[in-house]
Amino acid sequence: MKNVHRAGMPGLFAEVRDGDQVWRGAAGLADVTTGRPMTAGLRHRVGSITKTFTAAAVLRQVESGRIGLDTPIGHYLPRLVPGERGESVTVRMLINHTSGFPEYLPYAYPSLKAFPVLADTTPESLDDNRFRHFDPDELIGMGVGAPPVNVPGGTPGVYSNTNYLLLCRLLEHVTGTTAAEYITKDVIERAGLQDTELPDGPEVDGPHARLYESWFGMIDPPRDYSVFDMSWVGPAASLISTVADLNRFFGLLLAGEIVDPSSLEQMRRTVPVISFEGKIIDYGLGLIKKEIPGHGTFWGHDGSVWGGGAVSMTRADGERQMSVAVNLQRWNTLDASGKPQPHPIDGALAAFQQLAMCGEAEEPSREER
Repeated sequence: MKNVHRAGMPGLFAEVRDGDQVWRGAAGLADVTTGRPMTAGLRHRVGSITKTFTAAAVLRQVESGRIGLDTPIGHYLPRLVPGERGESVTVRMLINHTSGFPEYLPYAYPSLKAFPVLADTTPESLDDNRFRHFDPDELIGMGVGAPPVNVPGGTPGVYSNTNYLLLCRLLEHVTGTTAAEYITKDVIERAGLQDTELPDGPEVDGPHARLYESWFGMIDPPRDYSVFDMSWVGPAASLISTVADLNRFFGLLLAGEIVDPSSLEQMRRTVPVISFEGKIIDYGLGLIKKEIPGHGTFWGHDGSVWGGGAVSMTRADGERQMSVAVNLQRWNTLDASGKPQPHPIDGALAAFQQLAMCGEAEEPSREER
């Protein structure tokens, strides 16, 4: 863990579980200005790990009979997804990112319009939108109205927040409450998570780290975005949690205690999906699958917000878990061709995650539970 800090990460913290043994550790700084050290129990914005919670909430409604996985989204939300696409895109396609709907962010943030051509982007929109409150229907309209990235159900899918904002609207349609309230009641509280919430303001309540965004070296030094209105992603990626709560949640989910075993089976049916980073990932219904030769299959999710990132992975048998949070994002600078250059953080963080998931070297320092 200290190697990740030495490589340039301001701070990070993690919890690793191996059966009934628990290790927690932290390295580096939570605040580079004051020198406040990182500690392992902090609350943190965990980004798209939220999507697993949202997917589980949808599956709970599938179990109740209010939502059909293979029912067209236009059946429920004809105003938001009208016409032929509303009849072609199913709920399942939204959850596994095969809807063909592109990401709305480059339309909502003008300085990111050229994404994924990183060299033609600038970070100005991050400051411009720090306290802007977005209407989710406006964001959905940007994604649904943009040129599709694939035909409905086509693979590889393309990772898109548009899909999950639509799922949040779907939850609201069938439950009669807000998506945040429903996810809180039926997933977060069901899992007994004491330090996890979907925020209703720009602050992170409770002890937390500063979150430093570099935007591929264009913000130098990296800027603190820990205070930020998260309506730009809403219940698709705004969750605040702890590494302990994340491990608890994924442990319960994969044990069939959040959704029924039949729903969990559906969640673990994967398709190839192109991530924001342009990599092919094995994506199920809100779950990412990772095969580690000699160590089995892991399930979980990763996430990123402005300045903050997290990864949570659990082995299929539930016996090995790793959740890690970092407080710097997009640390790679761009080369002459506009592609992110390798950075020492990449290798150090990958090595730590391999160690944490597989236990092939010295564990993080042990702390009292």
